[in-house]
Amino acid sequence: MKKFFISALFLSGFLGFAQSATTTLDPMKDKDLMTWYHKDFATTNVYGVNTQNAYKFLNSKGLKPKTVTVAVLDSGVQIDHPALKNNLWTNPNEIPGNGIDDDKNGYIDDVHGWNFIGGKDGDVGVDNLEVTRVIRQYKDIFEGPDTATNKANQAKMPEEFAMYMKSKDLYTKKSIEAKQNYEFYNNLNKSIPSMVALLNGKNLIAENLAAIKPTTQEDAKNLQILSRVAQDPAVAGKSPEEVQKFLSDQMKEALDYYEPQATKQYNLDFDPRSIVGDDYSNINEKYYGNNHYEGPDALHGTHVAGIIAGLPNGDEIQYGVASKVAKIMTIRAVPDGDERDKDIANGIYYAVNNGAKIVNMSFGKSVSPGKQKVWEAFKYAQDKGVLLVHAAGNDNADLEKDDNFPTNFKKVTDAKPFLNNVITVGASTNDDAHLRASFSNYNGKMVDVFAPGEQIYSSVAGNKYQYLQGTSMASPVVAGAAAVLLAYMPNLTPAQIIESLEKTVNKSTANADISDAPNETFNKISVSGGVIDLYKAAVYAYDHFYKKNPVKTLNKKAPTKKRNKKVKHRK
Repeated sequence: MKKFFISALFLSGFLGFAQSATTTLDPMKDKDLMTWYHKDFATTNVYGVNTQNAYKFLNSKGLKPKTVTVAVLDSGVQIDHPALKNNLWTNPNEIPGNGIDDDKNGYIDDVHGWNFIGGKDGDVGVDNLEVTRVIRQYKDIFEGPDTATNKANQAKMPEEFAMYMKSKDLYTKKSIEAKQNYEFYNNLNKSIPSMVALLNGKNLIAENLAAIKPTTQEDAKNLQILSRVAQDPAVAGKSPEEVQKFLSDQMKEALDYYEPQATKQYNLDFDPRSIVGDDYSNINEKYYGNNHYEGPDALHGTHVAGIIAGLPNGDEIQYGVASKVAKIMTIRAVPDGDERDKDIANGIYYAVNNGAKIVNMSFGKSVSPGKQKVWEAFKYAQDKGVLLVHAAGNDNADLEKDDNFPTNFKKVTDAKPFLNNVITVGASTNDDAHLRASFSNYNGKMVDVFAPGEQIYSSVAGNKYQYLQGTSMASPVVAGAAAVLLAYMPNLTPAQIIESLEKTVNKSTANADISDAPNETFNKISVSGGVIDLYKAAVYAYDHFYKKNPVKTLNKKAPTKKRNKKVKHRK
């Protein structure tokens, strides 16, 4: 599901000053903030991932990187974005625009990837949440007009019935919340003119706010909001016109998020799947969709792709963790709503079969009717040596108590995952005192590592850049880090990459800020206990895996027969 990623900086002003909002510089001008997630913790005390030192180390060893294809399984990617157009995967066996499946892979004109949520008549934008689809599918089966039949079906399909009851409970609570939130932000949006009028033509500064004497309860509420917003460097000191634009833009994000929930995602009568034109009941069907890489809303996917492989351009200094070594394969399978298991499984198969070595998955949902099919795709990726990187989710929840599919645990009670090629990523901040992002899911067994995921600046659709937050942003940081390791050391297996990242994190005993576990510390809420450090992971991988099993990329001269005998290759 597309999570709510309204500007972290706005939330810091409206909901109380954020843990990490300590700068007084406009964030859209703050070059340091734009690239904070690349920083070296050892020298800055900021939990970045130490990108540049990793490249320096790997280059110092004489290693020559090979390009790594990273699949972005997401909402779509703007393929002509200035930050991404030179780092796109291109299918070498497909002739663009000729309407022929040149490479015979089942997908016509898949030059840069594929879209599994589109068809000949268009593309899916908004879709239901999975709980809505489950209720629609099973309501008449488990709660139909005949009580005896209902009980028989419940006894015959216990797993499906349990999923139905869970979905029904979530649907009841969340659909009400969605309508309430939509109404709240809609009313707040309507109050913006009155809010700005309180400034009486003056700029948004503390002195001017202190001089305002509210005469109504509404004025008092609006003044309180203005006072909090004034703490945000992005708008502090601005004119009333600029304040109004800022607030309107932020409210648009909120309404764009909650309006589809209130009107479509929880609507049992809404089902856009016919647009795709597939036989949706056939979960084994593979060949459907189109090559519309961007889709109706590529903001999220474009941001994710930029974190992995974005290139600086013009005055924009943002760059992805693997910008020097990665190419982005775009696979559209995530709508504004919950992704469907059939599309996710097919997206993974497509990525693996077309050469991706890493798949980023910045999505998740609470129920998964087709999880077996997704697990089959996970296992296929493992067998082919492909790493899957998954966002832990943004529900501020313990993953042993709140499911976030897809997962590499068959049951939450299992001691270990059943696969060795999946890494699950929580989101961290640039505030060492409050290192876990307040929204990030966590668990000492089911979350492997943390990575920067708050106030992350990257490319978005429309040739623009934006700060977003979420484990959706942390996951591609790890995907990019993995791509760097694999580019320089292509013999690494997914399990070795995961081990290298987990064993070298920068740990912290800061409080984890978990309300029902007030004494829990950050080092206890993931397997690794810390935030990844790409440089340290590179050293570890080189020392533990590469030197024991080098590949022939160290030097351009042909090795002598004697040296060749010493080279061992891992099977």
